[in-house]
Amino acid sequence: MPNSALPTILFALGSGTLSLFGMGIGMGLFGPKWEKVQGLDLASVDLRPNWESAWIRDTIANDPAANAIVSGYLSGLTASGYLGDEQGVWVSSGIYPLAQNQGDKLRPAASLTKVATTLASLSTWGPDHRFNTLVGFRGELSNGVINGDLIVEGGDDPLFVWEEAIALADALQQVGIRRVTGDLIVAGNFTMNFEPDPGKSGLMLKQALNEADWDYEVEDAYQSFPAELPRPSIQIAGEVKRDPNSWQDKTDGWLVQHSSMPLVAVLKAMNIYSNNAMAQQLADTLGGPAAVVSQVESTAGVIPGELKLVNGSGLGEENQMSPRAAVTMFRQIQDELRPSNYTISDIFPIVGADGGTVQGRGLPKNAVVKTGTLAVVSALAGAMPTKDKGIVWFSLLNYGSGLDNLRNRQDDILTALEQQWGSADSIPPELQTSVRIGEAPYQFGDSQRNQLILPPLAAEAP
Repeated sequence: MPNSALPTILFALGSGTLSLFGMGIGMGLFGPKWEKVQGLDLASVDLRPNWESAWIRDTIANDPAANAIVSGYLSGLTASGYLGDEQGVWVSSGIYPLAQNQGDKLRPAASLTKVATTLASLSTWGPDHRFNTLVGFRGELSNGVINGDLIVEGGDDPLFVWEEAIALADALQQVGIRRVTGDLIVAGNFTMNFEPDPGKSGLMLKQALNEADWDYEVEDAYQSFPAELPRPSIQIAGEVKRDPNSWQDKTDGWLVQHSSMPLVAVLKAMNIYSNNAMAQQLADTLGGPAAVVSQVESTAGVIPGELKLVNGSGLGEENQMSPRAAVTMFRQIQDELRPSNYTISDIFPIVGADGGTVQGRGLPKNAVVKTGTLAVVSALAGAMPTKDKGIVWFSLLNYGSGLDNLRNRQDDILTALEQQWGSADSIPPELQTSVRIGEAPYQFGDSQRNQLILPPLAAEAP
């Protein structure tokens, strides 16, 4: 029943009137007299209790079929030698579980850790945030020659790859830069091709700026560009030098500002391939694993003690969460994305549409998931559309050897749940995607993300 339709219950003893179900009882000389009174408008009042009744929870959420399927899943695992109390399960179609096992217990999460990193990133920066890289110079600029150093000021971009470097080289050539007599100085936090060492990243950038230094990998990246894009030939005479400090106030001029894809696309790329380097860089930028946990607890209401992280990627069994926490984070990510008209499908891989870690799995089509794998850990969490239950949220945190066996059983239980509730006739709006990596406007090396700061110079030979 909607709030606006709830009856008015008001006792006004001082006035001698009792309002019950929208009617008043007035006290006259010869007994009670019924009077119509104005009801309270409760449409904007949150009547949800701030306590949780176990009886209400069990009554609303009880689903014998789901419990039977989960029970069979657990029985199959124990029959194969896995310990039942090391297998976490949480399945819900709302805030309460339809079925669960060890739902509030910490379990090794592997790359489900990236769900926490994803949520902390979104709630801190927002889905449209971009990481900016600045390129400038120190010295004199004349006739396309920098008589001095080329400066690259990193801005924590975790998805700066060969294509981005080639497009940046093209922008520098549009400004008129052809040669640098000094060094390439890498300042701030600049990383490239998922290499955490800024110095090594600088060497790759220097290579990308001049086609004479290209190898097969750079040449292959160049093939994704239109044929008319000129090959860069910016020669840097000096070395690559690293300075962890900012050069914002040290340059003699800025040439180009490079912006990353929006955060929503950065996270999609990270999660499709479960990229550890990207996840770790994001977590470090946020302040480290403790900061990620704090942000997630305050944003999603994850119960303290149900999420413990030692890094942002999931490498190591010390990264742990409860099955309930995994689903709670997924649901909060949906809430973070909704105001900007994004969905969790814009953040995580879609079965049947994306490759990466879901490729080759027997999961229900159109499920949106995050996988996690370590030597003896197989984890899976996400959402799938169903006909009878709508969007069903789930997390499976398994422990034990034989990862292929665990993955197959995960696929089987989700397939069984989908068969129980029916396959959705269509993809609900909450699971539709508009972010497709490699398609406009989410293309690697998109020239529109390079802003020329210095007006183009006269095209004179150096």
